[in-house]
Amino acid sequence: MDFKGDIRDIKFVAFEMLKIQELAKHKRYSEATQETLDMVIDEGYKFAREVLAPVNEVGDRLGCRYEGGQVYLSKEIKDALLKWGEQGWSLLVEEGEWGGQGLPLVMASILNEFFTGANCALSLVPMLTTGAAHLMERYAPAWLNKLCLEKMYSLQWMGTMCLTEPQAGSDVGASKTKAFKNPDGSYKIVGQKNFITGGDHDGSENTIHILLARIEGAPAGTRGLSLFAIPKYRINPDGSVGQFNDVQAAGIEHKMGIHGTPTCTMNYGDNENCIGYLIGEENGGMKIMFTLMNEARIWVGMQGLALAAASYQNALQYSRERLQGSDIREFKNPDAPKVAIIRHPDVRRMLMTMKCWTEAMRALFVRVAWLEDIVRVDQDAARKEYAQGIVDLLTPVCKAFGSDSGVAITSIGVQVLGGYGYCKEYPQEQLYRDARIAPIYEGTNGIQAMDLFARKIPMKGGQLFMNYMQEIMKFLKENQGKSECIEDILARLAEGQKVLQKATLVAGGLAREDLGLGLLQAAPYLKVFGLVACGYELACQAVVAHEKLQAIYAAKGATTPEDRRKLVETNADANFYKGKIHSARFFMNNLLPEVYGLEKMITAKDRSALDVRFGLDEEA
Repeated sequence: MDFKGDIRDIKFVAFEMLKIQELAKHKRYSEATQETLDMVIDEGYKFAREVLAPVNEVGDRLGCRYEGGQVYLSKEIKDALLKWGEQGWSLLVEEGEWGGQGLPLVMASILNEFFTGANCALSLVPMLTTGAAHLMERYAPAWLNKLCLEKMYSLQWMGTMCLTEPQAGSDVGASKTKAFKNPDGSYKIVGQKNFITGGDHDGSENTIHILLARIEGAPAGTRGLSLFAIPKYRINPDGSVGQFNDVQAAGIEHKMGIHGTPTCTMNYGDNENCIGYLIGEENGGMKIMFTLMNEARIWVGMQGLALAAASYQNALQYSRERLQGSDIREFKNPDAPKVAIIRHPDVRRMLMTMKCWTEAMRALFVRVAWLEDIVRVDQDAARKEYAQGIVDLLTPVCKAFGSDSGVAITSIGVQVLGGYGYCKEYPQEQLYRDARIAPIYEGTNGIQAMDLFARKIPMKGGQLFMNYMQEIMKFLKENQGKSECIEDILARLAEGQKVLQKATLVAGGLAREDLGLGLLQAAPYLKVFGLVACGYELACQAVVAHEKLQAIYAAKGATTPEDRRKLVETNADANFYKGKIHSARFFMNNLLPEVYGLEKMITAKDRSALDVRFGLDEEA
C-alpha cells in the first residue's frame, strides 16, 4: 500500500478552521501567505510519499547494525536522511540567521504528520536534532551556537536528548553521570545513558549530545543536575570536526518497533577524555531540559496521530477493495454477489472511529502549534500569556492522549484488515508496533497524567484550566441556537464539559485528602480531559463545515432534503463537509460518553490498588 495522507482535512483545519494564513498579518510572518503555505504542504506531502515512505518497510526489516562500537544505518535510510537535510525540510520554521526560512511553527506540525506517518523511525532523528538545536539556541553560549546550529538545523550534524540511565529510568534525579570542571571552563564528563534515540550512527558527520550530569559536589536529586552539550567529535575553532571526544555507543536495543532508528546505550568518558560544555547555569539543567522535553512530548503525541492517520487511510483503501460476504439485506441468499467490506456495518463502525479520532487529534495538534505562533508574534502581552497557558495545559494531554489513541487506532487498523492486518504483507502491523513506544518514552503517560493533574490544573490558582473552560463555554454560547442540524453536537459537548468540571473538583478534593488516592485518578482524569478536548475540536469543525455546506446548498439551488442528499453524493466539497458533521456526531454519541464511566471511577474513591498486596513477599 502506498502512503496516503488526508491532505484535504489538513488544509481544512489549517485554512478554514484556524485560518493560519492570517498569521501573515504579522511582520515576522509577512511572507506566509495561504498560497505559500499551501504550496509547502503539497511539496511536503510529495516528499513524504516519494522519499520517506518507500524506505519505511526496508528500515523496519533491516534495522540498524552495531559493530565495533559504531552504529550503521541501512543505505536506504541514510540516503533518505541525506535528502531530508539537502531539501531543507528541517529549516522551514527556523531563523534566517541559521539558514532557515522563518515560516510559522504550525507548518512543522502539519508536515510532521506526513513525515512521521510515512516513516516514523526515520523522522525521530531529525526531530530530536531540531529540538536539541532549539534548546541550544535559547540557552547555550553564543560561541558554541555559532559553531553548531547551522550544521544541526541542516542535519549535517545531529543532536540527541540524554536523560535516562540504566539504574534510574524515569527517576531522572537518580542520575549518576558526573561532571568535573576543567581549568578552561569546560567539563570532564563520565557516565552512561541508555535508550538514546539516534545516539550514534553513520548518517551524520558529528552528533551533539544534550546531557544531564551532576557536577562534583552538587546537591542530590534533580536540583543538582546541570546540562551539557557534548560533541561526539570535538569541534575545531573553524567549525570543522576534530578529534574523537571519548563518546562511544556500547550497543543498540532490539525493539518491538521503530527499527529504522538506532536506540543506543552511550558511554561518556570511559577513557576520562570526554569534554562537555555547560548550557545555562550550574544546577539549572532540569529546568532548561524541559524546553526540549515539552517540545518532544508534543512530537510524541503527534507520532500517535500520524501513525493512526496512516493506518486509517490504509484501512479505508483496503475496505473499498476487499470483497467478502454479501450485503446484509441479502445474507440469506447464497447466490448474492460479494460486496466490499466497507458495506458491512461493523467495518463502517471501525472506520468511523478511526476517522473521527484522527480528525479530532489533528485539529488539537495544529491548534497547539498555532497558539505557539501566537506567543511568537502577538504584541498583546495578555493574549501571549493566555496562548502560552493553553499550550502548557494541553502539552501532557497531547502527549498522553495522542499516543494512547495512536495505539488504539492502529490496533483497529489491524482489525479492519483481519488476518492480513496481522501479516507483514500489509503495513498495518508495523504501524501498530511503531506506535506502541509513544506512550512510554519522553515521560510515560502515567507521568503525563500526574503532570496534568498535580501541576498544570492547579497552576496559577487554576487559571489555565478556567481559561480553557471559558473558551469552550464561549464557543457554545456563540453557536447554540444557530441551526438544528448541529444543536445535538453542541449539547453533547456541553454535557461532557460539565463532567470534566465535576471530575476536576472531585479529583482535586481527593488529592488534598489523600495524595496517593488522588494520584490514582490522574490517568482516568487525563482521559476525561482528552475526550472533552477532542470533542471541542470536532464541534468547532462541525460549525465551520455546516456554514460551508449551507453556502454550497444555496449556490447550487439545493433547497429540498432530496436535492441536498443528491448533492452530497455527487459534489466532493459537499460530501467532505457533511462528513465533518458526521464525524462530530459519531464522536459525541459513541466515544465522548466514556466520560460518564470515567467520572464514576474517579468518584468511587476506590483504594484497592493502594491496599492490595501482590503476594506475601511484597514489601510493605
